[in-house]
Amino acid sequence: MAVKMAENLLKVRAVILRPEEPFTWASGWKSPIYCDNRVLLSYPEIRNFVRDSFANLVSKKFPEAKALVGVATAGIAHAALAADRMNLPMAYARSQAKDHGTKSMVEGRLEKNTPVVVIEDLISTGKSSLEIVRGLKDYGVTILGVAGIFSYDFVQAVDAFEAENTVFYTLTDYHVLLETALYINYINDKQLEVLKKWRVAPDIWGK
Repeated sequence: MAVKMAENLLKVRAVILRPEEPFTWASGWKSPIYCDNRVLLSYPEIRNFVRDSFANLVSKKFPEAKALVGVATAGIAHAALAADRMNLPMAYARSQAKDHGTKSMVEGRLEKNTPVVVIEDLISTGKSSLEIVRGLKDYGVTILGVAGIFSYDFVQAVDAFEAENTVFYTLTDYHVLLETALYINYINDKQLEVLKKWRVAPDIWGK
């Protein structure tokens, strides 16, 4: 599954690897990779693969799950698709509560103490995902864990999730992506080394 997911990401350019011409993230980090998993929704076959992969992952890792919660906005569609496949309730959550109306951070109805899995599209440092996790805990549901499409495998993310006592799994990750990209000749050995070095210290890479 992980290799197939990586192939799909590269195939439709949801992930672009560009070591010689780095991107600049909103954080200001220079990066040889850019990921936009929203692109996947435009390809029915791949969209369905993601749906089924999420359903399989949740069933295997979180069999006690009683609902899925998508992270606004990129995780909403994938959570809805997977929840439909699993015949589970679905809701979505923002990082902050609305400043009007019910002033809720959660859209949908979840009973207190419901065991839920948070559905993300991308896990980088883990900061945004864990904001949702903490908000949902305050809301009163039980967090079983987080499931995402792709992770950069940053040490910062691993440490952050451990500190929050929350587990996360992804359909594929940076290591599998690089191995796959090399195998299909998307990158060469020299580019592979650049991409590996970036992951170790992304905050200072390229400076």
